Amino acid sequence: MKSRYWASLILLLALSACAGYSGSNLRPGVSGLAEIVSSMGEPAMRWRESDGREQLAYPRGPAGTQTFMVFVDPKGHLERIEKALVQENFARIGHGRSSMQEVLKVLGPPPSQWSVYFKARDELVWSWRFCDSWSQQAFFDVLFDATTGVVRSTQQRQDLSGWDGVAPFCGH
Repeated sequence: MKSRYWASLILLLALSACAGYSGSNLRPGVSGLAEIVSSMGEPAMRWRESDGREQLAYPRGPAGTQTFMVFVDPKGHLERIEKALVQENFARIGHGRSSMQEVLKVLGPPPSQWSVYFKARDELVWSWRFCDSWSQQAFFDVLFDATTGVVRSTQQRQDLSGWDGVAPFCGH
């Protein structure tokens, strides 16, 4: 009986941790900024629009495969939460026209250990781990001209860090 109690408690704690991780416990139009921060933590980045709206970035890497973008209305209430590391957003990154700031606003900040400068090419590479359409971990890389800060190219590649050299599954 005692082991059943502990198993139930562990399951409850795990489920409540997941709710805060993604903000799934928050309600649009009801949850305020203080509740968002209490649930999800301090955002890694935030942007305030001229109309008073805010966008908050919650990257869950390097081990995680998600970045959540939280949108708050001018009155300080949750509008919506979106997953940032999706194909539609990757397609928004324009070769030769998107800036570093634009990329940050679409994808959120990359983990610092996946930001690499290549002096010979004067190129800066940012990488994000995400879950691809086959439910396997992959990386999305954005290569910038380090002088201008404009996107040179993007690429997707498998995360081959699995025990057998194969991309690990995402679990969903």
